[in-house]
Amino acid sequence: MTRNQKLTKARQNAILRATPHPLVGAVVLFCQYGDTRRSAAIRDRLRINNRIRARDVRLIDENGAQVGVIQLRDALIMAEERGLDLVEVAPNAIPPVCRIMDYGKFRYEQTKKEREARKNQKQVELKEVRLKPKTDDHDLDVKAKQARRFLLDGDKVKFTVRFRGREIFHPDIGVQMLEQMAEELRDVAVVEQRPLMEGRALSLLLAPNPKAKAQAQRERPPAASKPQAETAAAPTQIAPATASDDDDDDDDAEDEEED
Repeated sequence: MTRNQKLTKARQNAILRATPHPLVGAVVLFCQYGDTRRSAAIRDRLRINNRIRARDVRLIDENGAQVGVIQLRDALIMAEERGLDLVEVAPNAIPPVCRIMDYGKFRYEQTKKEREARKNQKQVELKEVRLKPKTDDHDLDVKAKQARRFLLDGDKVKFTVRFRGREIFHPDIGVQMLEQMAEELRDVAVVEQRPLMEGRALSLLLAPNPKAKAQAQRERPPAASKPQAETAAAPTQIAPATASDDDDDDDDAEDEEED
């Protein structure tokens, strides 16, 4: 048992000895050491009605009109007469700002807005584009166009140059290739990670440029033509992966012959 646990146990025993009835002591212990998750949830909420501690508050009525600085007691009376709640919306202000509103409706609307925001939020994905030191200029242009499409969609792109066999002795070829990619995509991307050697692979990480992404979204055609564009783009997304797998098999065969 640690020192903190011993101190906590000693406090609990002192509370039990000080209370006249064991049931009362159990209630006190639960209030102090019980349901911590619920207590944290209550603290995260706004203070309402009798939980407000300030003596004077700056009041805003249910219509958004400024009432002025009044005593908390008068503000509570006004809210009770109108069948609404008094909510402390700006506790750090001097005096705190309180508003008369339907707190249950307010919480429902806030939860609904948060749910809609999470629904509309796009998850940023990491797309990987694989290269080899023997990749020619035409294939590099195709890979650059593919990466540009990913970046304009708001995804990050990771270029990976994989070295096989004795290619590992020429990392400058991979560095030159990645720098060429970064320069070609400079208008739509920013370099998040410079070329870095990871084992037998050299990688470069690019993040989308917010200005270029916003401009692309404004210039994007209406939603009616979107399904056709997706249908036309689907084969181009699958083709590079198949070609890459075939190339990897050929490279494995070459490595076996070299061995």
